[in-house]
Amino acid sequence: MVEKVITLENVPLAEFLGTANENIKQLSVAFPQSKIVSRGNEVRIQGGAPEILRINEVFNQLLNHFDRYGKITPEIVKDYIDVDGTAQEEILRNQVIVFGNKGLVIKPKSPNQRKLVEAMTKNDLVFALGPAGTGKTYIAVALAVKALKNREVKRIIITRPAVEAGENLGFLPGDLQEKLDPYLRPIYDALQDMVPPEKLKYYQETRVIEIAPLAYMRGRTLHDAFVILDEAQNTTSEQIKMFLTRMGPNSKVMITGDQTQVDLPVRQKSGLIEALRILKGVKGISMINLSGKDVIRHKLVKSIIEAYEKNQLPKDSSNGNRGQ
Repeated sequence: MVEKVITLENVPLAEFLGTANENIKQLSVAFPQSKIVSRGNEVRIQGGAPEILRINEVFNQLLNHFDRYGKITPEIVKDYIDVDGTAQEEILRNQVIVFGNKGLVIKPKSPNQRKLVEAMTKNDLVFALGPAGTGKTYIAVALAVKALKNREVKRIIITRPAVEAGENLGFLPGDLQEKLDPYLRPIYDALQDMVPPEKLKYYQETRVIEIAPLAYMRGRTLHDAFVILDEAQNTTSEQIKMFLTRMGPNSKVMITGDQTQVDLPVRQKSGLIEALRILKGVKGISMINLSGKDVIRHKLVKSIIEAYEKNQLPKDSSNGNRGQ
């Protein structure tokens, strides 16, 4: 039996070790023949020499990662355990979309999310389709921020149709912008994960990043931009056609939506569903479907989506857009 003591100096212990030492527990699960105990700023490892050497190697890689990116999660620990050092660094570099605030590593977390990222690199127009919680909007915003940081585009434009999903805009307090802000909150939340607060404020003031209702897109040509149309299932046929014809030179467009959550009036057709039918097979356009398997929220969300899918009612033949 060999013992190795690793002293953690100049490292915020709570952030490096994780909540309730969850990052250390990940190592204990991976190396069951060794005993790994954390006390204060010391980590004691007892076990066979070869395994201790491997654990020490992983620790050094994690310390380097934390020093560079400022964040460690159980998933990152597992990544370093599964693949040796230099290969893992290359994998992480290839998978990461963007490094967010406080070292947050933003990368695809499911096979279909990876397909979405790949599709966006190969096409100028991509439809990302699937239920809530599958990361459609988050991945879209991350790809837009990456394109801006890499100077592939000069601006980001993010838009949503202002459709009332059971709420009445007229009865909400405030001016139009204040009424619309709750509908755009998921986009603001994603951007705040990825862009430092002062820079985000500057980008919005100078319109490098613009977040606006879909109606504001009419009559414009969107060039040198990464454009996101979110919640596209709530567009009418006229709205989505208007939006699609706004594409200008050097533009990338991602359209996200969930065909099962249409909030339009009962007899109003969803422009998203119509566009998918009309544009199917058009070269340069990709359509990626995400499902409950791609949900990255609380584990119960996946079960809830699956339960609703099993209980799905047939679509109303009168409008072709209800699946609730």
